[in-house]
Amino acid sequence: MPKLHWEDFQPGAVAIYGPRLVTREEIVAFAAEFDPQPMHLDEAAASATILGGLGASGWHTCCLTMRIIADGFLLNSTSMGAPGIEEVRWLAPLRPGTRIRVRATVLDTRASKSRPEMGLAKMNFEVLDDADAIVMTLITTFMLGRREVPA
Repeated sequence: MPKLHWEDFQPGAVAIYGPRLVTREEIVAFAAEFDPQPMHLDEAAASATILGGLGASGWHTCCLTMRIIADGFLLNSTSMGAPGIEEVRWLAPLRPGTRIRVRATVLDTRASKSRPEMGLAKMNFEVLDDADAIVMTLITTFMLGRREVPA
């Protein structure tokens, strides 16, 4: 399969990647290592928090999103990384046993002014649960190699 280049990302284009099942074991393991708050570690303790039950760390959700989009398109692209994340919003708890998908929408593209071999694609990622509710949104801009470099 040919690699995706900057020119392949058109504003308004939408793709869905995944699914991936999120387990209780991975939620707890991630939390124990990186975000050991009670709402991510223990059902009884989590029921007394604002989440009202065990939920994945938002950072875990970000990591799962990265894996889904890496498998979905990034590893088959001319990605040069990203200069950062513009916005992340955690909108609903990600519960154990949920099968998530990521809806990717290209918001905008532009050629790099300083690096003619590169273009930028601003994208919105929505993490969807089993009921198509949006669990998290993330907006970032990818740097991608161009198929044809202008003279």
